[in-house]
Amino acid sequence: MSTYVIRRLLQTILVILGVTGISFGAMFLTGDPTMLMIGDTDLLTQEQFEEFRHRMGFDRPVIVQYLDWLGHAVRGDFGVSLHHGQDNFRLVMERMPATLQLAFVSLLISVLVSFPIGIVAAIRRGTWVDTLTMLAALLGQSLPVFWLGIMFMLIFGVKLRWLPVSGRGTFKHILMPAVSVAVFSIARNARMVRSSMLEVLGMDYVRTARAKGLAETPVILRHVLRNALIPVVTLIGLSLGHLLGGSVITETIFAWPGVGRLTLQAIGYKDFPLVQASVTILALTFVLVNLIVDLLYTVIDPRVRLQ
Repeated sequence: MSTYVIRRLLQTILVILGVTGISFGAMFLTGDPTMLMIGDTDLLTQEQFEEFRHRMGFDRPVIVQYLDWLGHAVRGDFGVSLHHGQDNFRLVMERMPATLQLAFVSLLISVLVSFPIGIVAAIRRGTWVDTLTMLAALLGQSLPVFWLGIMFMLIFGVKLRWLPVSGRGTFKHILMPAVSVAVFSIARNARMVRSSMLEVLGMDYVRTARAKGLAETPVILRHVLRNALIPVVTLIGLSLGHLLGGSVITETIFAWPGVGRLTLQAIGYKDFPLVQASVTILALTFVLVNLIVDLLYTVIDPRVRLQ
């Protein structure tokens, strides 16, 4: 087990280096980032332009800039926002609770809804129940998040006036954004639960458990579902990463004060240091979630510990 954990930790470090490299390098894809930040260079003299490049450190080699930025980032120093004039790390951390709240509520809704759907579809394979649930799952995967959010706002916010259409506060505020984000995960997770359970249902130990006279419910929950959890847990971990990173559109539609909305606003302001900080911190959160999911394998499946 210790070898497995050490290997996963080393892989995580490599992924983090890759993530930070991509996050930092994206600012240089169109050339000198000074041009992007300033916009209209006619407003500045050549001396002011060069002074700004020097102050931002863009006159140094890219690799030197990256290593310097990485060294500061390790200490939690992501620079100062050009628009807000505040510490970038502090700005992101102030918005992170809202993003995490939205992601975890969406994930909870996804798990609570998708597991029963997938289990019922697997048990009733080939029946109208299976067909109907899988058609609903296919539809859920096809609906764009932004369209679904707008429809929720029009129906439940404008027409029926049951729920607020923007902001953060009570449970009513988070309901529409969370469901909008969760619909895709519900559909995908339900299909995965069904697929994994169908694969396990044909195993010899399941037939043996039934031959011993065990009731169907213990067979499904104790023998089938637990052994079908490995791919499902992987997908749930990826779903959480999707919920964290894919919340930009939803947070913008519902004016949810999270990191996604902050990032989009920073792009509009051409505040690239803040964009770097937001993207990097969200990506690191995603990597950490995947690491936790990998470590959960050792709890769910003893064979991982033995390997």
